[in-house]
Amino acid sequence: MIEKISVPISVSMTFDSKKRKSVPKALVWDGRLYPILKVGLHHTFRQGRTLYHVFSVATKTLFFRLILDTENLHWRLEEISDGMPD
Repeated sequence: MIEKISVPISVSMTFDSKKRKSVPKALVWDGRLYPILKVGLHHTFRQGRTLYHVFSVATKTLFFRLILDTENLHWRLEEISDGMPD
């Protein structure tokens, strides 16, 4: 089931200098740590002059859509899914 939400979260991220790529490694939502096992799609969009990065990530049991606001470097959790049909 997909649930659309918009809440601030904490994200740990790493940068690989050889691949020149930044990837989220873990997120903290509602006081709980979720290690990220896989990063799926990543894309960007602009709203006005602000650039946003959107990451689709998977943990052991859940899928998340995360958005990084490059204007203030704040993260938001936009969507969560358990993979089950609605």
